[in-house]
Amino acid sequence: MLVHPLPDLPASLYMEAFGHSLLLFSLYFLSHFSSALSNLEAASITHRQLVALSEKGDIPDDDDDFEIDVTIVNPRLRRAYVALRAWKKAMYSDPHNFTSNWIGPDVCDYHGVFCTTAPDDPSINVVAGIDLNGADIAGYLPPELGLLTDVALLHINSNRFCGILPQNISRLKLLHELDASNNRFVGPFPDVALRLSSLKYLDLRFNDFEGTLPSTLFDKDLDAIFLNDNHFSSQMPDNFGNSKASVIVIANNKIRGCIPSSIGEMAATLNELVLMNNVLSGCLPPEIGLLGNATVVDLSWNSFAGVLPKSLEGLTKVEQLDVSHNLLTGVVPGTLCRLPTLLNFHFSYNFFKGEAAECVPMSTKSTAVVADKSNCLAERPTQKSAKMCAPVVSRPVDCGRSKCGSSSSSSSPMKPVPKPSPKPSTPPRSESPVRRVRSPPPPVYSPPPPSVHSPPPIYTPRPPVQSLPPPVYSPPSPSIRPPPRPIHSPPPPGHHHSLPPLPSHSQALPPVGGLSYASPPPPFNPGYD
Repeated sequence: MLVHPLPDLPASLYMEAFGHSLLLFSLYFLSHFSSALSNLEAASITHRQLVALSEKGDIPDDDDDFEIDVTIVNPRLRRAYVALRAWKKAMYSDPHNFTSNWIGPDVCDYHGVFCTTAPDDPSINVVAGIDLNGADIAGYLPPELGLLTDVALLHINSNRFCGILPQNISRLKLLHELDASNNRFVGPFPDVALRLSSLKYLDLRFNDFEGTLPSTLFDKDLDAIFLNDNHFSSQMPDNFGNSKASVIVIANNKIRGCIPSSIGEMAATLNELVLMNNVLSGCLPPEIGLLGNATVVDLSWNSFAGVLPKSLEGLTKVEQLDVSHNLLTGVVPGTLCRLPTLLNFHFSYNFFKGEAAECVPMSTKSTAVVADKSNCLAERPTQKSAKMCAPVVSRPVDCGRSKCGSSSSSSSPMKPVPKPSPKPSTPPRSESPVRRVRSPPPPVYSPPPPSVHSPPPIYTPRPPVQSLPPPVYSPPSPSIRPPPRPIHSPPPPGHHHSLPPLPSHSQALPPVGGLSYASPPPPFNPGYD
């Protein structure tokens, strides 16, 4: 089990808990591993970071307080040199020698480091961006990273950085993009990200963050929020709809409660919403139909009940609509299946008792790919039995009377309904975790094969990178729901480097969701324009 040290406890407590022998033991393995990072090693790296944060405290503002053995006239590059030297020391494994040239005073020549003229002083160069994507580096983030005050882009995805995001990075007032995905970060939601005044792109997926989603996250002026595949477990904040993001992916967590009615306030900006595989419940709010600009809406693998609101007809630009694996009932209206841009509509594994002719798979009245299996549809193949359907169909939920509880409440006054079949649990992290490199997927899902339950769409496989392994499941029994599809979201923009191929420990999974996000260009031109 992964140890989650608490960042607010004194580092001395961790030193006592781990002991010097553990540090020596971990050091030996960290110096010899090539691609695997065990939970013990991750915990040791986290401990070392907490000790460093405790010993160093805040970093000074005066350049003269930093003693370095080289001469760098430009004070801002001097501070960058101090930060990058400290970061290099905090790296315990660099199997592809990505940072092998991080030596000497010329930081602008360091691999993955990008310089340009300062926006406030064209006469000097500054470090404007750092991109270590896919380097498979193991280590932690030192407090000295707060010295990189000119950085507008920080990409460290698909590595093995452990511990927490240090509070000192709140000094990066120009930081526009933060991609810390596909690592081993732990602890509560990193509130330091909320204090980055220029941040637009936040990517924390595939880590071990846990606890509550802060409501202030959705008040921040972000354009993209990727939080999928963590352990967040709070209710969805009531101000969820305050977000102006174009892409929000919070899939594969444990978010509970209802979708707040404030979701309608996202109408002007939201393009893609992926909430699949949480524990959300209640009726779908009518306000969801106001998302007229959304092209992807994926609410599958939750416990939504009641009927589909008529307002869903307002999703006039939706291409991918997925409400499968819920407790929905009623009739699937033909107006949904005739939406002008709809390509795929999945409503399998619910309790629908009727569907319009346009919604029957392979119907000539609709051009969309439709999936309707495991419902309560008469004269359709692969449906639930009458015994399974009766308890839900005979006791429909009155969505007009149900109220979605506030983010502080723990229950909803809706009528009780049978719980859905349990989802298979995600297997624990292996000692050689593998995650995936992100690459832009094709724009549509492939039709599901008729003999497989809840199949993933078929895409060109992507090369895997060291991180979490894709879940491996045995074929489910008729009463167990098959595993949800994996979530994919697009790579961040900016410079990317050719790396030696990483060792593959499993087959890459096809991506889903997050199909079209593109954030602003990286700040490598004069003035960061």
